[in-house]
Amino acid sequence: MNTLLTLVSSLVWWVLYGSIGALFCALIAWSVLRWTERCNVVFNRVYLACLLWTLLGMLLVVGVAAYEGHLHPPFRSLLASGLLRWALVGDMLVGVVLVWRLTPRADAHRVRPGSACLAVAAVMAVGFGVATTLV
Repeated sequence: MNTLLTLVSSLVWWVLYGSIGALFCALIAWSVLRWTERCNVVFNRVYLACLLWTLLGMLLVVGVAAYEGHLHPPFRSLLASGLLRWALVGDMLVGVVLVWRLTPRADAHRVRPGSACLAVAAVMAVGFGVATTLV
């Protein structure tokens, strides 16, 4: 019974923290997409893409941390990990595909792949800056 409660609690906190992180990512991505596309983009869909991307990214980072045995602070050695860098590259590619496929503009066309790349790069730059500052 305790194992089931632990699993359910972990899933609830995973979704809660993922949705908070996705909100910050979506605000950055939405701003970049409005700037690069020069028209309005649907924020709800940007948020959905960022939510799916954030949940997957959290799984990747925790998976790499568990694989390398860096589940407890300090995390500086985790940031220097080559496996984490490759996982982040894959995560960025998934983020670009999600933003590109799920985000429409106000005129019902998809955003351009280059705009999705720039939005994901901006989110990752801010996120990596925050991560390295906190560690």
